[in-house]
Order: sequence, then structure tokens, then C-alpha cells
Amino acid sequence: LLQTLSFYTEPSMRLRNSPGDSPDGSQLFEDTSRAGPGPQAGYRNQQAGPQTAGFPGQTLLSEPMSNLAMAYGSSLASQGREMVDKNLDRFIPISKLKYYFAVDTVYVGKKLGLLVFPYMHENWEVSYQQDTPVAPRFDVNAPDLYIPTMGFITYILVAGLALGTQSRFSPELLGVQASSALVWLIMEVLVVLLSLYLVTVNTDLTTIDLLAFAGYKYVGMIVGLVAGLLFGKPAYYLSLLWCCAAIFVFMIRTLRLKLLSEAAAEGKLVRGARNQLRMYLTMAIAAAQPIFMYWLTFHLVR
Repeated sequence: LLQTLSFYTEPSMRLRNSPGDSPDGSQLFEDTSRAGPGPQAGYRNQQAGPQTAGFPGQTLLSEPMSNLAMAYGSSLASQGREMVDKNLDRFIPISKLKYYFAVDTVYVGKKLGLLVFPYMHENWEVSYQQDTPVAPRFDVNAPDLYIPTMGFITYILVAGLALGTQSRFSPELLGVQASSALVWLIMEVLVVLLSLYLVTVNTDLTTIDLLAFAGYKYVGMIVGLVAGLLFGKPAYYLSLLWCCAAIFVFMIRTLRLKLLSEAAAEGKLVRGARNQLRMYLTMAIAAAQPIFMYWLTFHLVR
């Protein structure tokens, strides 16, 4: 009787138990009570699958579009760079500035000696190679911007040192000193350009050349200030007087080859009203250098 009851009760117990409850993990009949959502979830996964994974041609279309956008952006950037360089070169010839900074230690030493003691120098002509002036490091007579730039910066530093030794230093006062020196330099170059235009001088002097020649006076100003700081006011006046005479001779011998005629450059008698005006203009430019040197330094030495 017990065997008969167990024979009838075992199938019903197997039906009520879950698949994980069976000892061997097998299932005789499929449980359809929880099988309803299965196909719907599979259908949803089939619909959501292509949206999340993307169709195969999407990457093929996105890569050419990104490459096209990058190429277009780089072309716009290159065109903008060329436009900026072209318009900037119209006012500031960046390509020509490299020539004025092509110096070395030997050139700087010789040029400084020439600015302080120009009396023994004989050949003042600039050397040319295929109608192009050689770089300053190959010719001591060629103008450069390295010495004027470093001279201007050094002058501002020495001026700050002089103000500090007199207990007058302040950032505002140092800024006024630097801005005034820069304004006087720009005004000097503009006045020379205007004078050359009024006198109608046909010369190969450029604005950068005039800026270089006008900036050489900072060397003498630094010498005078350092001498005044070390040895007092009499040393300042003596050293400044020497440097003023040196820069006057340097400017006369350099600019006469640029402004005067070939006959005047060879030492012959200058004739004609136009050559007379050129000679006066050369002497005026040279005489203005000592005036600026004294004006920008006398209040710094006490």
C-alpha cells in the first residue's frame, strides 16, 4: 500500500518543485507558468540590440566625416595663419628681423669696442654678397638689433639699481623710466624718417636700421651710469663725455655712407644744395645722440 501511494505522489511533487530543487538538475516537464515574458523580452532585446550596437556602416560613414572635418579645420587654420603673417609682415617684417639678430660673441665684443672707441676704425662700408648685405656676425659694420635690445634692458636695470641706492625705487617710477626711454626712441626714429622724406634722400636705410643706430647710444648711457654709481658724479660726467664723443663719431662715419653721395663717402668736397642738406641731416642725427644720452641719465646720478 505504501509503495502504491508513493508511486502516485512522486510525479506531483516533481511538478511542484523548481528545476534547481531536483537532485540531478533535470526537469521532466517545462514550467510554462513563468515562460510568458520570455519571448517578449527576447523581442525587446532584438529591437534594442541594433540601436546600442550600431549598424555596420555607421563607423564607415563617421570616419570619412571626421577626416573631412579635420582637413577643413586645418585648411582654415593654415589660411588664417598665412593671412596674419602677411598682414603682420606689412608693418613688422618678421622675416627680416632674423638678419638683425644673427650675431655671435665675437661680433658683440667688436661692436662694443667700436661704439666706445671708434677712432682707429678705417673701413666703415658694409660688406655685400650677391647684392645682399652679409649677416652681422660676418661684418662688424652691419647694423644689428641685439645690442640695442640688450642695451635698453640693461639700461632699465641699471636705472632701477641707481634709484634703489638713492632710496627712490618704486615699480611705478621704474615703469615711467622705461616708458619715457621707449617713447623718446620712437619719436627720434619718426623724426628722422620725416626728415628723410622732406629732404628726399634716396637711401637704403630702413626703419629697422634707424632703430638699430638710435639704440646704440644705450651702451654709452650704461657706461656713464655704472661709472657714476661706482666712482661718483665726476666719473659719470667724464665717462659720459667720452661716450658722447664716441657715438657722435660713430654716427657720422656710419650715416655718411648711407645719406651722403658717393663723392662725400670718398672724402671729396660736398657740392650742391641737396648734398648740403644731407650733410646737415647727418650731423643733426649724430648730435642728437649725446643730448638723449644726457637727458635720460643725469637725474639717476646724485
